[in-house]
Amino acid sequence: MSFIVRDAVDADSEGVIRLIGDIFDEYDGMILDVDREEPELRAPASSFERFWVLERGGAVCGSIACTHEGDHLELKKMYLAKGVRGQGWGRRFIGLVEDHARAVGVSRIEMWSDTRFETAHGVYAHLGYVRSLKTRDLHDLSNTTEYHFAKAL
Repeated sequence: MSFIVRDAVDADSEGVIRLIGDIFDEYDGMILDVDREEPELRAPASSFERFWVLERGGAVCGSIACTHEGDHLELKKMYLAKGVRGQGWGRRFIGLVEDHARAVGVSRIEMWSDTRFETAHGVYAHLGYVRSLKTRDLHDLSNTTEYHFAKAL
């Protein structure tokens, strides 16, 4: 079975929620409450400037999105299923966001990432994203603290 990268549609909601829920289950204390904390996942294509999914055999196994935030794009919802990690999909997905930023005339990308996602932080650093000293607490059910990353294109 081959992989397909495509623009998300709102009907991908169930697959995206399943993907993120499975990833949250890998970490102690992470809780995905879509309706209370992430209702945008009910309509992923409509809720973000761009939203892409990685699909294999009809199942969503990866996601990435972005929004325009003033003078920069914010990278969001970067998730890869356990079985597809380490195959270069993170790099390819981030490349989609970077290409989109250039296409719309934006020269900076920022993101926030849960402190527990240490492997992802290594990928971001390898791709030129610099972790700043800023952190933020979301005061959510997962007791999330996030690191801030940025990259000038």
